[in-house]
Amino acid sequence: MPWDVFERFAEDYDRWFEEHRAEYHAELARIRRLLPCPDSRAVEIGVGSGRFAAPLGITLGIEPSRALGRMARRQGIEVIRGRAESIPLGDGSCSSVLMVTVICFLDDPVTAFEEIRRVLVPEGSLVLGFIEREGEIARRYLHEKGKHRFLSRARFYSSGDIREFLGHTGFRVTEIDSRAGFSVIAARKN
Repeated sequence: MPWDVFERFAEDYDRWFEEHRAEYHAELARIRRLLPCPDSRAVEIGVGSGRFAAPLGITLGIEPSRALGRMARRQGIEVIRGRAESIPLGDGSCSSVLMVTVICFLDDPVTAFEEIRRVLVPEGSLVLGFIEREGEIARRYLHEKGKHRFLSRARFYSSGDIREFLGHTGFRVTEIDSRAGFSVIAARKN
C-alpha cells in the first residue's frame, strides 16, 4: 500500500482527531474496554501519530511513515520503523498488540496476522479497531474532503472477513463491539 500520502499529509491526518474529538474519544473508550492493561511488552502496530497508544499507556509502536513516527515520538512513544506484514520484533516478545484503522491499509492482512501471532506470547491479546466495509463511517468518510485522500487508498473488510482471517491464523475471537460502522475485535492467540 503506498504510504506517501501519510508522509505528505501527516499533519492533516492527525488534525482529524482534534476536529472530531467526540468520535475519537468514543473510539478510544471502546478500545480501552477491550484492551488488556498494557505492560512494557504491549505494542501498537501502525501507531501513526500516537493518538491511541499514548492515552492507552502503550509505549512502543511500529510505524512505516517517518512523519507520523516523529509525531508519535513527541508523545513519548518509542517508534520502530516497520510494517505489519514484517514486524521487526522477536518471537513471543509482545504481551498484547493493538491495531487501529490499519487493517484497511495493509497489502496482506493474513500475513500481518501471522506476524502478530509470531510476536505474541502464548495467550497474548490482539485488539483491532477498524472501519467496516459498507458501514456508516466508510460511506461518510469516503466523501469527506480531508479523509478521502487517505481512505481512497483503503480496502475495507467486514467483521466476518476479519474473524475469518483471525481464525485461519490461529486466533480465537473473545469479544466484538460493532457500532455505526466502526468495529473493535478482541482476540487471543491460540
